[in-house]
Amino acid sequence: MDASPIVLVLNSAGLETAQRIEASLPGSAIHGLAGRIRTADTLFSETIDHIRMLFAAGSPIIGVCASGILIRALAPVLQDKRKEPPIISISEDGQSVVPLLGGHNGANDLARRIAETLNGHVAVTTAGDTALGIALDMPPKGWTLANPQDAKPVVAELLSGATVRIEGTADWLKAADLPQSETAAITLIVTDEDDKGSPTRLVYHPQSHVIGVGCARGCPADELIELVEGALAEAKIAKGSIACVASLDLKADEPAMNMLAHRLDVPFRVFTAERLEAESGRLKNPSDIVFAEVGCHGVSEGAALAGIGADGLLIVDKKKTANATVAIARASAPVDPKTAGRARGHLSVIGIGPGSDDWRTPEATKLLAEAEDIVGYSLYLEIVAAHITGKTHHNFPLGAEQDRVRFALERAGEGRNVALVCSGDSGIYAMGSLVYELLDRPLDNGGVSDAARRVSIINAPGISALQAASARIGAPLGHDFCAISLSDLLTPWDAIERRLKAAAEGDFVIAFYNPVSMRRRSQLAAAREILLKHRPAETPVVLGFNLGRPEEKVSVTTLEALTVDEVDMLTTVLVGSSNSRCVMKGDGKPFVYTPRGYAKRIDAPNEDTGDAA
Repeated sequence: MDASPIVLVLNSAGLETAQRIEASLPGSAIHGLAGRIRTADTLFSETIDHIRMLFAAGSPIIGVCASGILIRALAPVLQDKRKEPPIISISEDGQSVVPLLGGHNGANDLARRIAETLNGHVAVTTAGDTALGIALDMPPKGWTLANPQDAKPVVAELLSGATVRIEGTADWLKAADLPQSETAAITLIVTDEDDKGSPTRLVYHPQSHVIGVGCARGCPADELIELVEGALAEAKIAKGSIACVASLDLKADEPAMNMLAHRLDVPFRVFTAERLEAESGRLKNPSDIVFAEVGCHGVSEGAALAGIGADGLLIVDKKKTANATVAIARASAPVDPKTAGRARGHLSVIGIGPGSDDWRTPEATKLLAEAEDIVGYSLYLEIVAAHITGKTHHNFPLGAEQDRVRFALERAGEGRNVALVCSGDSGIYAMGSLVYELLDRPLDNGGVSDAARRVSIINAPGISALQAASARIGAPLGHDFCAISLSDLLTPWDAIERRLKAAAEGDFVIAFYNPVSMRRRSQLAAAREILLKHRPAETPVVLGFNLGRPEEKVSVTTLEALTVDEVDMLTTVLVGSSNSRCVMKGDGKPFVYTPRGYAKRIDAPNEDTGDAA
C-alpha cells in the first residue's frame, strides 16, 4: 500500500471502533459523515461520491459500516482487480472484519491486523488464501505471472483436489506446501525465459535482471527499444524477469529511456557517474572516450552491474547501434528497484481547489496519495491534512514562494515523488508559473540544479476561486471575463492600473484576486473608482469569502456600495459588466448572471452561438 488508509465512519455508533483502528494504523485518517459525526479528520456530505473519490485516488478504504454500502458504491466503477486498493468492511462493534476487494494487494493482511487490534474475527474469502494458503494469481513482490488469465482455471482445479508439479525454485512456492506429484497435469514453472504458459501451466518470472542503457541525447525511442528487445530475445530473457532499466543520472530526462521503461512496465533508475565508475573493474568494454565525456568508463554495463549489486553477473555485454547501447546483468534473487540507484524524481503541481473535498479532482487526490513529500503554504496543507497523513510535510510561510518552489524541485531532483500544493488552480495566480520560471532561469540567476531540471512534472488542475464564486451565486461569468490581481508586490501599480482601465473600457466581467491585505487597502478603492467611470453604479459585485470551506460566505453588493472593509485576503471579488444582472428569488436569496445575448437571437434559433468552444 502506497497511500494512507482512510477509516470511513457513517454514524456515532461506529466512531469508537474507527478511532481504535486509526490509533493502530500510523498515517491513517478518519472521514466521517457530516451531520452524524462531529469528530473526524475530514467530514463529507455525499457518501457514495466520497467513497468513489477515495477509490479512484487509490486510497485503502476501511469502512466501519455495512458491506452493502461499499458494494453499491463501488460496483459500477470496478475494472481491474490487480489494481484495486484494499477495501475492508467492519461491523460497528468491531467484531467482524471482511476484506471485500484488493485481497492480494494488502487487504487480507490489513484485515488480519485490524481484527487482532479489535479482538474481532477476520473473514478472508479469497480462495487461494483460505484453501491453498497462497495467491497463485498474485505472486509476491519481485515476481511476475506471465499468464494471469490462466490462474483462475488452475486454482479451480487445485480447489477440486488436483495436484501440481513445480519446475524451478521459488521459496514462496515451496513454503505454500502445495500437493505435488511428478505426473500432475498442472505445472507451476519458475523461469527467466520467455514462456507464454497455458491453462494448465502457470509461468512465474523472478525480477532478477537489470537492463543498463546509454544513448546519445535525442536518440530515437524506436532505436533504443529495438536494440533492447533484440538483446532480450537473443538471451532468451522474458520481459517479466526485468526489475528495472538503469542509466547515468545525466540521462534521467532522456525521452527514449523513459519510453523504454514504460514499454517494459518497470521503473527507470539512475546512478551518479561516481557510482558507475565504481564498477569499472567488472566492465567488459571499458571506454576512455566515455570516461572523458561523462566521468565513468561505461554507462550501460556500469548501470546494469550497479543495479544488481556485487553478487550479480553481466550476462549480456554491451551491444550498440549508432545512438544507443545496452547491457544486461542478472542477480541471484529478485532485485528491489528502490535499492538500485534513484528514481528520476517527480513533481506534481496540484491545485486543490477552494478547499472542499467535493471540489477537488480525483487526479489531485490520487497524486497527493502517491507523493512521498508534500510541500506548501501551511494553510493549504491543513486543508488536505486528512489526505497526507503519514507523509513528510514541508510547511512554508506566506511570502516564501520562491523558497517553497525551489525546495520542491530540488527535493524531486533527489529522486523523490513530491507534491507542491496550491489552492484553487495551480496555474492561476499560484505556484505553477514559478515552477517553470525557475526551470527557465540559469543556476547563477536563481535557477535550480541540473537534477531538478530533469524531474518529470505533472499539473493537476483545480477549481479556481473565480469559478467557485460564480458557481455559488449563479453565472456572473456567463460572458467575456478577465482576472486581475490587485497586488502590487510583484506587478507595478501603473501596470495594474492600465489593465483595469482596459478591462473597464472593454466591459469585461472582472475577477479580482488579492484585492486587499493587512497593509494594502487602497487598490480596491482605486479600482472601484476606475470602473465607476465605465459602468453603472448598480453593477452587481459578488464577494466570496472562504469558498468551499466551513466558514464560507457569499454576498452581493453593488459597485457603488462596495467598501474595502467588506473584503479581506480570503475574499474573491467578481465585478459584473454593464449587462450583468442581480435578481432576487422568491426565497429572498439573490442570483447574479451575465447574459450572453440569447434574447437577441430568438428569431434565429439555429445559428451557431459558439457553445462548442
